Amino acid sequence: MAITNNVTRFLDARKVKYIAHEMPAEKLGAVEVAQHMSVPPEQVFKTIVILREKKKPVLAVIPGPRVVDLKLLAAFLGEKKVSLPTEREAEQLTGLQAGGISPLALINKGFQVVIDSTAQGYEQIYVSGGQRGLDIQLRADDLAKLVNARFGNISRDE
Repeated sequence: MAITNNVTRFLDARKVKYIAHEMPAEKLGAVEVAQHMSVPPEQVFKTIVILREKKKPVLAVIPGPRVVDLKLLAAFLGEKKVSLPTEREAEQLTGLQAGGISPLALINKGFQVVIDSTAQGYEQIYVSGGQRGLDIQLRADDLAKLVNARFGNISRDE
């Protein structure tokens, strides 16, 4: 039986086409998830919490093998500077465990979402389902509509 949680119930209620993929429940990085599912690592997106000055944090959704380019993201957002929190701070800010942070689990929580524009090059992408051990495969445009995200050039190779 597939995992059911608030994210899958939300997607079902919105009649969004998706496939839920169960993974081992330990914390896996996006590249490890890609290996587990035998898909290109660039197609598995991770959600990075980004701090801004005086505003609610931003969720940057980027390809697994890449890193957030803080200068590009700051410019995209019209901010002077953005920064990365510690893993513990990210968990406190979102209420989700690292490895399970998902824009789909944080809808209506006031987070602005920016999806790396490379997502638009894929028929489907994979994102966390809001808990460790659950990944959601869906169209990038569907994800953007659901979480009110914008696409931007916000990542770079490590």
